Amino acid sequence: MPENPAADRPITLLLVDDHPVVRDGLRGMFAAAPGFEVLGEAESGPEGVELAQRLRPDVILMDLRMPGGGGVAAIAELSRRGLPAKVLVLTTYDTDTDTLPAIEAGATGYLLKDAPRDELFTAVRAAAAGRTVLSPAVATRLVTQVRNPRPAGPSSDSPLSARELEVLRLVAKGASNREIARILFVSEATVKTHLTHLYAKLAVNDRAAAVATGYERGILG
Repeated sequence: MPENPAADRPITLLLVDDHPVVRDGLRGMFAAAPGFEVLGEAESGPEGVELAQRLRPDVILMDLRMPGGGGVAAIAELSRRGLPAKVLVLTTYDTDTDTLPAIEAGATGYLLKDAPRDELFTAVRAAAAGRTVLSPAVATRLVTQVRNPRPAGPSSDSPLSARELEVLRLVAKGASNREIARILFVSEATVKTHLTHLYAKLAVNDRAAAVATGYERGILG
């Protein structure tokens, strides 16, 4: 059995990015190269998940920060649904707060958008074959994080869990509980539970105070 699932057929792709120009550029790039086929495009995480369910691509090129629903939550939802597509994050961000949650959620690889075209093609082929792909900058950050993990608990920069931080960021953007539930693929009751926990951790009683404290303590950038 060949290692590469696309050994005798094109590698099929789904593009998930909120910028039409980026999607157009990627579509044109892959259309001009042999061995690839773009099946569809989405402009948000939730839309990408639904298209992946329907189109069953080999590889999903996923942006992380999108107004209609971010990439980390989408990656986690793809894993939860058991979809076989490999997710290759393609983003302009290489900070720890972006990289680690994406990989923990199940991303196969992580590249920056300034990667050369040949590097991107190689990364997609590797992802389709199930191999992990990391840009040098991201790999360096991960090694540093493993060797020098941040302390847990109240002494860390943020006392919030990754999901609580996601909820707080969405609250800061003015999202309602219903909108947060849709973006994170959870129930409104779960959102309320996360809010209750983060209120307690931040020693506040409402959304406005939580956001203000988040900025004051540097939890929200």
